[in-house]
Amino acid sequence: MDNLKDKVAVITGGNSGIGYATAKQLKEQGATVVITGRRKEAIEKAALELGVTAITADQSSVSDIESLASKVKEDFGQVDILFINAGITDKGTIEQATEALFDSIININFKGAYFTLSKFIPILKDGASVVFLSSNTANMSYAGTSIYSSGKTALNAVVKIAALELASKKIRVNSVSPGPTETEIMKKIGLNEEEVKTLMDAIVDNIPLKQMGKSEDVAKMVSYLSSDAAKFITGADFIMDGGMVLA
Repeated sequence: MDNLKDKVAVITGGNSGIGYATAKQLKEQGATVVITGRRKEAIEKAALELGVTAITADQSSVSDIESLASKVKEDFGQVDILFINAGITDKGTIEQATEALFDSIININFKGAYFTLSKFIPILKDGASVVFLSSNTANMSYAGTSIYSSGKTALNAVVKIAALELASKKIRVNSVSPGPTETEIMKKIGLNEEEVKTLMDAIVDNIPLKQMGKSEDVAKMVSYLSSDAAKFITGADFIMDGGMVLA
């Protein structure tokens, strides 16, 4: 279980959910792991639990991203694995949309993700793996998700172009697109236990495999894409939604 031994991995948004699970998985595989997040207390608490390094950085801020890349270079040299995971979500119709809501989602999910790759390219080791967290909503159309889905669709276009631009360095760029996943966000949306169960039952009803995804499932995919077993895979999007896009 040490196929990522001696590799340096950076995970944005690593204090909870998929980012946290991936940090745990990569560390178990032998990697030296750095997690980032915009809330200092939360990111440091997670790092202590995981036994990894924490660096506070807000993915919506390009200057924070630049400082993060500089700090990682100073402390660790080059990077072997970059998992651009940080993101937020919200719902609302196009008619209801505000500029503030648009900017808050796009600044983290698209602009921030884009510039995280951009600023890290100079310190990515030849043969490195970059994985973006996308979403199955980039391949589906649901009312009330226009901003979030648009950002993820744009991100998928960047993945393909980045894969071409970085191929000469053998740097692979892929994305993972989960569907509904059991993360802490289910506990933060202001619903009681019964309401959460009702919501989850309704979601599961739309998934052919009749189950929610787990953060650990995504973590294992990121680990695989970061290993030598996936050295011939680039520019690909891996949809992990129990067949939801097919239904």
